[in-house]
Amino acid sequence: MADLSNVRINGARLWDSLMEMAKIGATPKGGCKRLTLTDLDKQGRELFRRWCEAEGCTVKVDEMGNMFARRTGEDPSLPPVIVGSHLDTQPTGGKFDGVLGVLGALEVVRSLNDLKIKTRYPIEVANWTNEEGSRFAPAMVSSGVFAGVFTRDFAYSRVDSEGRTLGGELERIGFRGEEPVGGRPVHAYFELHIEQGPILEDENLDVGVVTHGQGQRWYEIRLTGFESHAGSTPMPRRKDALLGAARIVELVNAIGLSKAPLGVSTVGMLNPYPNSRNVIPGEVFMTCEFRHPIDATLSEMDAALKEGVEAITTKIGLTCDLKQVFYYPPVAFDPGCVEAVRRAAERFGYSHRDIVSGAGHDACYLARVAPSSMVFTPCVDGVSHNEAEDIKQEWSTAGANVLMHAVLEKAEIVS
Repeated sequence: MADLSNVRINGARLWDSLMEMAKIGATPKGGCKRLTLTDLDKQGRELFRRWCEAEGCTVKVDEMGNMFARRTGEDPSLPPVIVGSHLDTQPTGGKFDGVLGVLGALEVVRSLNDLKIKTRYPIEVANWTNEEGSRFAPAMVSSGVFAGVFTRDFAYSRVDSEGRTLGGELERIGFRGEEPVGGRPVHAYFELHIEQGPILEDENLDVGVVTHGQGQRWYEIRLTGFESHAGSTPMPRRKDALLGAARIVELVNAIGLSKAPLGVSTVGMLNPYPNSRNVIPGEVFMTCEFRHPIDATLSEMDAALKEGVEAITTKIGLTCDLKQVFYYPPVAFDPGCVEAVRRAAERFGYSHRDIVSGAGHDACYLARVAPSSMVFTPCVDGVSHNEAEDIKQEWSTAGANVLMHAVLEKAEIVS
């Protein structure tokens, strides 16, 4: 590419858009609660659509509710460069996780329009449905359908805690589109995201060039013992399901520590039954997950969990149903797209480093069907999935500038 260092996004406009979207589902502590396919998600989607249509984009919605705002290219027959992320949040989420990637992509289109830059390839801004997986498990299910990992009917059948299905909620809010999901060529895919970790801020770096995504394994565990009176049941005769869960929490933590620094492990949910102060818990439902960028190590963590859980439950006299509910192997992003991100950072003189994503992203599934990569910005104290999640305006500007130039390298400027 020629010297395009003066081709920049409008950082103030991007920031204003982030703050405007953050009003939808705003929480008292400064975060956002915009769970997928709720009425608040619908409001966010409709605002996004209005903004895209104001820029002359044609917005289409597929059968999974994925939204694609198309800026035409000089050769409309060519496959698009897709760029985007997600608008849904965690229950106590922040203003930037996912949203920066969607609105950063929109800002790329807005700035290209301002600068009257035309590209050979079309550019599509994407909003992927249910990336977070907080309402409907598994996470990233809609980009997974797009990439052929899941079937549409499997995704439709996902159920939330109130018994509502993903497919039914798509219908309810009017975002079950008519476009087929996936099955079409994509020239390249880029995703801008906050790091969701502390590395970039700790090292005082502007940009992360994402080379890989960690593999993940998610589990659901149901322990069954026997509820009985807390005062009159002797200790040796108890079948305390919560005791088993506590020991499994310690096991999961130890497995993660054994694979540090790249390995991580978490128990995120733990629900005892009957949850009464003077009843020995007879049942516990819990979740755990492992993440690591090397698949063989992830398999070792899996084996250690199964062996350890069996030993714990046998000793206490519990029965156990342990299921792996989600798995994807580590992802190596496309070298050409990674280099496009790196060149863009260097063009602006931004400090940068290669980095592995510790979180899952839609880009990890898109990488199966298209050359893909990601751009990371720092976030304050590495905090994410929390209402306190925060970034600086200059970080979002730098990330979107890099995103735009990586996209332009693949979309090819014609005038």
